[in-house]
Formats: sequence, C-alpha cells, structure tokens
Amino acid sequence: MARSLIPLLIFIVLAGFLYVGLGLDPRKIPSALIEKPAPEFTLPTLLDPSKQTSSGDFKSKAYLLSVWASWCVSCRLEHPVLMDLAKNTDIPIVGLNYKDQREDAVRWLNKYGNPYTVSGYDIKGRVGIDWGVYKVPETFVVGPKGIIYYKHLGPLSNEILERDILPLIKKLNKGVS
Repeated sequence: MARSLIPLLIFIVLAGFLYVGLGLDPRKIPSALIEKPAPEFTLPTLLDPSKQTSSGDFKSKAYLLSVWASWCVSCRLEHPVLMDLAKNTDIPIVGLNYKDQREDAVRWLNKYGNPYTVSGYDIKGRVGIDWGVYKVPETFVVGPKGIIYYKHLGPLSNEILERDILPLIKKLNKGVS
C-alpha cells in the first residue's frame, strides 16, 4: 500500500513546484550581484572609440546601467522611457551596448535619440557576462559607492521607474554631495 502512494507523492511535490514556478515574475530573476560591488570594466565608448569609459567614472552618485543593442526589439520599447528620464532628471544613464555592430548602434542613437551619459561598446559581451546579463534590455541601479542594488530584466516602464527605481536612487543619493 505504501509503495503505491510513492508515485502520488512525487506527483504532488512536482505539481507544487510547477504551481510556485508559474506564479513567479520572470522579470525578477534574482541576481547574485545584488548588494555586491559592481564588476569593474573599461571599454571604448560607442561614439568615440579613441576614448574609454570605466566603472570608476560613475562612483560619485547613483546611476543606471542600461544594457541595450540596436537589434533588440524590446530596447526600442524602452527607449522613450529612457529619453524622458534623461530629459527630466539628472540621473546618469550609462549605456552598455551589448554584442552590437558599432555603425548600427550609432545609427540607432542618431535616429531615436541618445539618453546615455556615455555608452560603452561591449562587442564581445564580456562585460555583460561579468554583470550576469541574461538578455537585453537589462537595467541595474548602482549606488554611489559602486554597489549594485537593483536589477530589472526587460524593458523599463514609467510605472517601474516611479515605483522601484526613482525612490531607490533618491534614497541612495541622500547625504551624498
């Protein structure tokens, strides 16, 4: 009798895992980097390959790191949100152009506008790997001391900015001159 219950118990356990898994928000995949130092990087800038940008350039206040590419359809959905953010706030938006062709990315920014304070050019995706990028777009909130506090998968919306990101950045910048 007990042996005949084993398959039923296994089914119930698996059904429980499936039920819990289907209820999770796929945009909230936990990151091992939350509350850890942001990975160091030095990259050529997208718009001027003779110049470089590095993670150390942005440690004076909280900033967004936005991972994007010209071939990314969801990046196009997110772009107006980033343009409004750049126009209406002084929050630095650091772009990480991920596995893209430089000419395509520059043409894309010329067509849709450039919300980025600077955009690093990550043609091989190595910096993206260090940051744990799953797909584009992805957005990280990095505090003034270089610690990652938030990660968002997929396109940003005004709702996500208002609810999650802007209050966090305000909190992180409090007391920072």
